[in-house]
Amino acid sequence: MTEIPLFDDSGIDRVLCVVAHPDDMEYGGSAAVSKWTDEGKEVAYLLLTRGEAGIRDMSPEEVAPLRAEEQRRACNIVGVDDLEILDFPDGLLEPTHELRRAIARKIREFRPKAIVVTTFDLKVQWGLNHVDHRNAGIATVDAIRDADNPWVFTDLKDEGLEAWKADRLLINGAQPTHAVALTAAHVDRGVRSLEAHKVYLDALSDHPAPKDMIPGITTGGGELAGVDYALPITVVDM
Repeated sequence: MTEIPLFDDSGIDRVLCVVAHPDDMEYGGSAAVSKWTDEGKEVAYLLLTRGEAGIRDMSPEEVAPLRAEEQRRACNIVGVDDLEILDFPDGLLEPTHELRRAIARKIREFRPKAIVVTTFDLKVQWGLNHVDHRNAGIATVDAIRDADNPWVFTDLKDEGLEAWKADRLLINGAQPTHAVALTAAHVDRGVRSLEAHKVYLDALSDHPAPKDMIPGITTGGGELAGVDYALPITVVDM
């Protein structure tokens, strides 16, 4: 029995994905990105930190460039050329005005119709959510409004970046309201994009194999939506 409808993304031509760390988009989200790039939609990634504090036994100076390279490989697999990685501190991300301004700048530059984030709930299916994920989501919600307000961050307008309204917020990992229909090929690229984070995943001894994890997410989403594979998402009209 179908429990959630398929998301109609036919009117969306640009999607901006805003997440805290390298690898955050690869937990199902990149499979949907693969679909969108196949359809000719423009997709950009904005990472708020370099993920430099993510591997316990390696120094941040070693980890930051390594994770950036793994993210570039993951982006290549799903057809994303526009990757921007900011330098806010990994593990200490806060929804400050500075962070909101940086996200609003990207929104005004890229002018997306929809913005993708990971869930910013405290309690999530796998336990308690990381503070960076929570603050990244909250800052992005506020930045969507900031980007549409010509009287907030007026220096951006002085630079020629006019106000822009993103119509939809798409949340991956929260209680779903819709699902993005996928094919087996999209799921496969989603798996391979997560596998691209090899050094990071190798440092997590209890991490499920991507070849099990991503099909599990998308098969479950498909069951909710009455199709073979789908990414379950929460859709918010902004």
